[in-house]
Amino acid sequence: MPSKVPEIALASASPYRKAQLAKLIPVFRTAPANIDESPVGGESAADLALRLASSKARHIAREFPEALVIGSDQVAVFNQKIIGKPGSPARAKAQLRAASGHSVDFLTALTLVDSRIDRSWSHLDTTRVEFIELNDNLIDAYLHRDQPWDCAGSFKVESLGPALFRAVHSEDPSALIGLPLIALCRLLRQAGLEPLQLQAAGD
Repeated sequence: MPSKVPEIALASASPYRKAQLAKLIPVFRTAPANIDESPVGGESAADLALRLASSKARHIAREFPEALVIGSDQVAVFNQKIIGKPGSPARAKAQLRAASGHSVDFLTALTLVDSRIDRSWSHLDTTRVEFIELNDNLIDAYLHRDQPWDCAGSFKVESLGPALFRAVHSEDPSALIGLPLIALCRLLRQAGLEPLQLQAAGD
């Protein structure tokens, strides 16, 4: 294992993941991983999330040959079917109507690539969100406030999304936002870095 502290790179343009990582690591680079995120025929939601997280990290690792590169991807599953980001108010309303009184699973995959030695570590978190009964008035009020068109599941957990929940079940609460920080700390340690030391270096 190289002894020099490497550069940290986040393979994402997501402002949510960037804000999460900034809480843990004071200095890092970001680079969007422009890859095809289409599912492969017969691919499970878990396999899709893990493949995309790894592909993102490895794609950006080519740009940062002396770095630890973080890739992450999240897939939402309802009634055993993958649901994507709504992209529009109408689709967001339809997703929340369907989720009313039910549970949605969020599979958040994480890959850390050490591009110096071409080694990687991965993790998959499953978070289950139970929704309260949602009527159209509540859904419309929420969507007007948060406008979660770019969020899987049509809510922002870091904003007003919890007002829609009955419960959340997860080993890593940060995973629901998009970047499992508990798992990331563990993977960084496996790569030879202590996250608290990285934080102290930025003080």
